Amino acid sequence: MTTDEIATNRKALRDFHILERYEAGVELRGTEVKSIRLGKLNISDAFARVERGQVWLYNMDVQIYEKASFSQHEPRRTRRLLLHKREILKLFAHTQQKGLALPVLRAYWKDSRVKIEIGVGKGKTKGDQREDLKEKAVKKETLRVVSSFNRKHG
Repeated sequence: MTTDEIATNRKALRDFHILERYEAGVELRGTEVKSIRLGKLNISDAFARVERGQVWLYNMDVQIYEKASFSQHEPRRTRRLLLHKREILKLFAHTQQKGLALPVLRAYWKDSRVKIEIGVGKGKTKGDQREDLKEKAVKKETLRVVSSFNRKHG
């Protein structure tokens, strides 16, 4: 089983604390798959919603496939996510809680199928984001000091 990364949503990790992750299949049309194979996919604004017992994907931008003959897909159309019934019920329960959203984290190939990883995310405040930046800077500085120590004494 091979998994190849198509796109990652770094903005989601910056804006949300991810509590849980789910893998979902996506209902795609023929030209969409060809366009995704060429890497013409943008998930930076994508999110999921549970409506009428189904999970729907919004704002995933699959650019138009240039070489298509007559039928073309809508770039930002709403797409259905394929999940098990119990996962859909869990996601529905999560979305009923205040402050929880379902951002798209990444898109990848699993065998020959396109999979989407969605997360249950709690929105970060500006203070949380600053805290994350501080932690990142401290980690970077620590690694730099350790590696320079190792170079001198190694």
